[in-house]
Amino acid sequence: MIARAKELKRRTTLYTDRLRRSGRYHESPTDTDAERHLREAVGWLKRAQDAGTDRGVSYGLDFGGPFLESYPETTGYIIPTFLKLADYYKDDSFVERAVEMGEWESEVQMDCGAVMGGRLNPNPTPAVFNTGMVLLGWSALYARRGGRATLSSLRHAAEWLLRMQDADGAWRRGNSQFANPNFTVYNVKAAWGLCEAGRVADVPEAISSAVRNAEFCLSRQLPNGWFRDCCLVDADQPLLHTIAYTMQGLIGIAAITGRSDFLRAAIRTANGVLRLMDDGGFIPGRIDRQFRGTVQWSCLTGTAQTAIVWGRLFQLTGQQIYRDAMRRANNYLIRHHDVDNPDPRLRGGVPGSWPVWGDYGRLMILNWATNFFVEALLLERSLS
Repeated sequence: MIARAKELKRRTTLYTDRLRRSGRYHESPTDTDAERHLREAVGWLKRAQDAGTDRGVSYGLDFGGPFLESYPETTGYIIPTFLKLADYYKDDSFVERAVEMGEWESEVQMDCGAVMGGRLNPNPTPAVFNTGMVLLGWSALYARRGGRATLSSLRHAAEWLLRMQDADGAWRRGNSQFANPNFTVYNVKAAWGLCEAGRVADVPEAISSAVRNAEFCLSRQLPNGWFRDCCLVDADQPLLHTIAYTMQGLIGIAAITGRSDFLRAAIRTANGVLRLMDDGGFIPGRIDRQFRGTVQWSCLTGTAQTAIVWGRLFQLTGQQIYRDAMRRANNYLIRHHDVDNPDPRLRGGVPGSWPVWGDYGRLMILNWATNFFVEALLLERSLS
């Protein structure tokens, strides 16, 4: 009886909170001007970088709350996005911002070479995935501008990842304390970061390490494209978010190494997600081993990532079905993106889920969701 009463109280509290805060963010079903949505999302990312006392990008915020501390992991992969924005808008201020992010990442890098898990904090603990994400940023910066400091941080991080890797290619040591260490097949996206570092800094062992991890990842894939052990909390019904991380990692490593088996594995998964998407662009936020959706909410973060995956597959295969899928997913995101909110903390940012009370990033704006949305729109425009 006590347990039932506690559960009832918890559900009541969640429902009351949903009623109180969900109305602060509004969809935009009729404003489908992609350029305006891109501009507003970019504006939010800039405000998120400017909100704190450092040059990292804020994690995001709870609806109605202040910007939270900077987040090293996702600042890492916002760096390449800002370099792309510099080219798109022909505006070098985006390069300056990316450089500031990279320098800040070096300042907060742990002595062992790792990047900390979680938001910026005075008691950091290492995280394999976060380190790989920041390697994506440092690699993009080094490829663009060179620089001894960037190269030093990049090599130090890569060396730590190499030390942490097991013989079969998996990372079982050094995973974030905020994630289940047994469910980290999505670490293959960190392997992509390591692969990029090996490419730009000429570190062959880093590329070999990334290949071993991608091979381990393939050993966890079912014939229908679903991956075992691929979620933050529930491996039986992983988030689209972590499934998409896995596809992104495999595609990234395939592009560098020419391993067609990695690309074929990503295609199997991407095709499975495509079969789940409805005509309006809705994709369930969690997916079981039969490749069936298990929830009624969408993970906007994962939808944006999957749109990027489909865009990359169109680039790599030329198959029109992937460009069409990307457009449908992007249109869904646009229709659920608030570009008129008078609150600058909310306007242009992307929530974790739709409805906004879905279980991923509940009633929050997330910097990585916003970043992936920007990336997806930029990629679609480049394919037009």
